[in-house]
Amino acid sequence: MKKFLTLITVLGTSVMGFAQMNGKVSGIVQDGSEKTIESATITLLKSKDSSIAKVAAADKTGSFSFDNIPNGSYLVSITAVGHNKGYSPVFTLSSINSSIKLETIKLVPMEKAMNTVIVTAKKPLVEQRIDRTIINVDASPTNVGSSALEVLEKSPSISVDKDGNISLKGKQGVLVLVDGRPTQLGGSDLANLLRSMNANQLDQVEIMTNPPAKFDAAGNAGVINIKTKKNKQFGYNGSVTLGYGQGVYPKFNEGVNFNYRKGKVNVFTNLSHNYRNGYGDLDIQRNFIEVVSKQLRSHIDQQSRMNNENNSYNAKIGMDYSASKNTTVGVVFTGFSSPGTFQNRNVNNIYNAAGQLAEQTKAYSRNDEKWKNFSTNLNFRQVLDTNGKELTADLDYISYNGMQNQMLTNSYFDASGNIRRKADSLYGQLPQVIDIRSGKVDYVQPLKKGARFEAGLKSSFVKTDNNAIYDTTDNGVLVRDQNRSNYFVYEENINAAYANLSGPLGKKLNAQLGLRVENTNAKGKQITTNENFDRHYTQLFPTAFLQYKASEKNSFGINYGRRIRRPNYESLNPFIEYLDRYTYQQGNPNLKPQFSHNIELSHTYNNFLTTTLNYTQTNDIIQQVIEQITEDTLTYVKQANIAKQKQYGVSMSAGFSITKWWRTNLYALGFTNKFEGVVNGDDVSLTASTFTFNGSQQFTLSKTLSAELSGWYRTGAVEGVIYTKPMGALSIGLSQQIMKGNGSLRLNIRDVLNTQKFSASSKYGSVDASFQEKHDTRVVNIGFTYKFNKGKLNGSSKKRNNGGAGDEQSRVGGGNGN
Repeated sequence: MKKFLTLITVLGTSVMGFAQMNGKVSGIVQDGSEKTIESATITLLKSKDSSIAKVAAADKTGSFSFDNIPNGSYLVSITAVGHNKGYSPVFTLSSINSSIKLETIKLVPMEKAMNTVIVTAKKPLVEQRIDRTIINVDASPTNVGSSALEVLEKSPSISVDKDGNISLKGKQGVLVLVDGRPTQLGGSDLANLLRSMNANQLDQVEIMTNPPAKFDAAGNAGVINIKTKKNKQFGYNGSVTLGYGQGVYPKFNEGVNFNYRKGKVNVFTNLSHNYRNGYGDLDIQRNFIEVVSKQLRSHIDQQSRMNNENNSYNAKIGMDYSASKNTTVGVVFTGFSSPGTFQNRNVNNIYNAAGQLAEQTKAYSRNDEKWKNFSTNLNFRQVLDTNGKELTADLDYISYNGMQNQMLTNSYFDASGNIRRKADSLYGQLPQVIDIRSGKVDYVQPLKKGARFEAGLKSSFVKTDNNAIYDTTDNGVLVRDQNRSNYFVYEENINAAYANLSGPLGKKLNAQLGLRVENTNAKGKQITTNENFDRHYTQLFPTAFLQYKASEKNSFGINYGRRIRRPNYESLNPFIEYLDRYTYQQGNPNLKPQFSHNIELSHTYNNFLTTTLNYTQTNDIIQQVIEQITEDTLTYVKQANIAKQKQYGVSMSAGFSITKWWRTNLYALGFTNKFEGVVNGDDVSLTASTFTFNGSQQFTLSKTLSAELSGWYRTGAVEGVIYTKPMGALSIGLSQQIMKGNGSLRLNIRDVLNTQKFSASSKYGSVDASFQEKHDTRVVNIGFTYKFNKGKLNGSSKKRNNGGAGDEQSRVGGGNGN
């Protein structure tokens, strides 16, 4: 507590450091009838070359202002929907004239009525901000027909492994948000959710490797915020989307977005359906080594042919009510239902030490899955004064209900194909019930000279209830398998508080300092075995950011953050889930959280080239490991606190126009991971360097036709105790506007060369295994979108349907997926 008070005192004293300021520019924008224009875009331009100095938006009174502007000559440009562009006269800021109030700028309305005017503005694919990278999803034609997971897979600095686990800059443990709300899913369930979300629902993807203290400290690698499409127009507006994809199997999707705003009420909804049918080919070669003699005992050659068919139904409906000009309350209901079937036909050829076929096992498994979710968010926003002081609050209730009905049959044959012994069957009922309650309050206080203070409180309560029941057959009669059945209940409470201070320290230096404290109380109980745990810990998570503007073309930054990755609920659950007789995965209730220290140094040149150096040290890293029981020729996968990890990395990103019709975006990352720890009783030390590349080339072929060529490539890497081999993909796409700009047709081919194939190996102790996996990734997609609207743009009402549930939602897990 003493450290916390000391830091708050330092933060308070630092406010004095924000006293220095440059000039200030303010003004009001109106239309020809002297009515205010809300949400007009205000751009501050340097008069000598018309380059952009700053961008802002007018508030609901039409007012705007720019603070901390260096001395010099400027002018202001204003754009607003339905109006011609306007400009201010040129003006000069100096030490004598440091505050300028411009005369009211009046925009001339366009001649056509709003319901016949079509305004289009093409966003860049990648935007680089001070604290985040932004991906504008609609700017890429190759995103049509893609899932949210596939959009992430091709995004800069993000990698997705064969199981759908997401890494950011080579580090696992990413906190994934949707509209600012943690998904409360982890592991394969998070992958399934992102597969069920189509790219046509998405607006932007925000990537933050070191987020500020306002965000939950969860996420070792950082935060990914997926922002869905919204609209702020008065009247009604919306869109209808249809899509079809054909790989080896078909995929299709439909979606409707609708928004209606009138007076004090705004109602919005999003409905979508996504059908995906895909395959997965998995081949595994495993050598079983005697622990003492280190001699080969047997070898298994496994071939799995999988099929996953899934329907996803997503719905969101909400309402905002402006009780007064300063008070807004809202409610949002969301839910999804995702029934599906996973089938696997598996052949295991078992060889003796001499390489001769000794026996064969054929397995067939089928999982009928149902995964449902319902969530409610109540939110409140109170503007306390005209300077931007505000208080916001969120209450969330989230419920997940999943069930897997698994059937596994094993048939046994000798080397000649004769039945060796009677077949056996295993039946499993694997439920997962998760309830999450969360509440938070946030306060924002603008200070003098451009400074800003933020503080908040949050508390969350989670309970998971999982009663796994396994039955086997005995002479055709189902018998309860007590050795495999397990009943596990987990409860968790996290209480948090944070403070954050940001602003300028002189003319060229900006700073942000934050501190978050989180108190965690967790207990788990295996009712079947009467094994329990009870854990309590409190941790501090400081963050710091400094940016130095050395010159017009060069700026430098440094940031630091301490973060935590708590185990997914799926990983804590001791359930066993079988692929076949010899292969299964199992949870680990003994998992501990991992902690990391992250430091980044960055340099930006001329606002287009950014270079970043990063260093991360992680203790008790949570990583998937492979373990074997040699005498039973069994292999299983589980999460474990296997090691400490150090990572060194460098990345470069650039976006620029080669010609008027050709724009390129390039991203390159190189990093070295070093793992040191103990796995299954064996000392393990693994080091590997990896290089990843993302690139897109965008071509404007005409006013209505555009094209894109994009791709990504990753060299070999080490992921815990698994060495992965190089892989990548190339995609092409076309986008054609139709119906006077209200509609668009898009065509793309993903993974044109069919190179997105996963290969890996793992060798340590008695483990010696190799893997090859391929999914239905080469797909031709065609999509149609029609947008409709009747109304005028409004930016004054801030829709707050982004909730307050913490990282709890990003840790739910379980289920299958291809």
